[in-house]
Amino acid sequence: MNISAKKKLFVLDTNVLMHDPAALFHFQEHNIFIPMVVLEELDHGKRGRTEVARNVRQVSRFIDDLLKGRSQEDIKEGLPLSQLQSSGQNESALDGRLYFQTQQMTAALPDSMPGNLADNSILSIVLTLVNQFPDTQVILVSKDINMRIKAAALELKAEDYHSDQTLDDIDLLYSGATSLPTDFWETHGNKMQSWIEDGRTYYKLEGPLVLDWYPNQYLYLYIEDNSDFEAIVRSVDNDTATLELAINYREGHHSAWGVFAKNREQNFAFNVLMDPEIDFVTLLGTAGTGKTLLALAAGLTQTMDDKLYHEIVMTRETVPVGEDIGFLPGTEEEKMAPWMGALIDNLELLGKQEEDTDWEKDVTKNILMNKIKIRSLNFMRGRTFLNRYLIIDEAQNLTPKQLKTLVTRAGPGTKIICIGNLSQIDTPYLTATSSGLTYVVDKFKSWEHGAHITLRRGERSRLADHASEVL
Repeated sequence: MNISAKKKLFVLDTNVLMHDPAALFHFQEHNIFIPMVVLEELDHGKRGRTEVARNVRQVSRFIDDLLKGRSQEDIKEGLPLSQLQSSGQNESALDGRLYFQTQQMTAALPDSMPGNLADNSILSIVLTLVNQFPDTQVILVSKDINMRIKAAALELKAEDYHSDQTLDDIDLLYSGATSLPTDFWETHGNKMQSWIEDGRTYYKLEGPLVLDWYPNQYLYLYIEDNSDFEAIVRSVDNDTATLELAINYREGHHSAWGVFAKNREQNFAFNVLMDPEIDFVTLLGTAGTGKTLLALAAGLTQTMDDKLYHEIVMTRETVPVGEDIGFLPGTEEEKMAPWMGALIDNLELLGKQEEDTDWEKDVTKNILMNKIKIRSLNFMRGRTFLNRYLIIDEAQNLTPKQLKTLVTRAGPGTKIICIGNLSQIDTPYLTATSSGLTYVVDKFKSWEHGAHITLRRGERSRLADHASEVL
């Protein structure tokens, strides 16, 4: 095995390939080494219909394509990654080679080294490579924090897999709302045009701030005399933008299914949720900010009253917070019902009328449930939703690939709402920067039919608000 000292040698842990099959092609000009124990773990994980099993099978197909027509000598010298066109990478950038463990490689590890044998075997191989190629920078890549800690204890260089991260810092994520400076009209109102069309007020203006705006971004200006200016960016053309005055959904004005906005962000959420021209909406926020309630209220108004959609479809990833309670009996909807507690809780609030009798409340609930379907993510592949209002709850637990699968299910007339809390991720190896929800927020921010808003203020109760802040 002849490894260039000018290139880094990345040793991949099994969880990296299970998480991202295309990881083989994300190290550009550097070389990759796969230990035999990693191939064995991939073989054990290939069975089943889970996302991990599909990823493992894809990795096997990639490696099989690289091995086609190669001799044993070619394998020892490393397989050029540039030969596989399906990776979608630029050939000039893929100048690295893929090496396999072709012989016994063991280095002495401390006798008291904790952990499973597979992890220790990988660490032993990394230590052997460091000793065998002292002029080459050998780096272990793993999504397992404990694995990286053990490597650091052995004075081995280890890194997380960064290619799946949308952003380096989650604080840089697009919030969907921007506060305008107090001198906004002085700097941007000189050439302003305004008009009323179909009862809505529009502004066309230009200025330096326009360059930083995105379609359907929420702009607001707070003035000391308590007068607010709230508008939505409808189009951006270089340094010229068209704004639309936002509809007021606060108490005393408009409402959605009897629900009023309680703060600025909720008001904007209703504006985009109720807009049929916006096909994709993402709502971020901590517990109690009203994400599910707003999405359901807007969905019921447009489904029951306006007849824009045939029905509401709700789905979510079934990741338990505590111990799994085992298999659940019943149909697809009955199996999903325990995961949809947020739906039931909000329906009780939306269908509640103080003067209604118990019988009337039951009838109302049955009518609403007839228009709301609960579906499992496991059966989404291959489906097409026509004229549906699709709510994806707990979207922070989905990978970018899973969210792509869901969003591409949308047919004509369908609107998709993704809601989640990036501080409550329960899926292993997913972080706030690599979550599928972060991914779609970043990718859809420039699309004229997509919108995003981060809800800041909790409105559930003073207890919930305080718990979110101090716990």
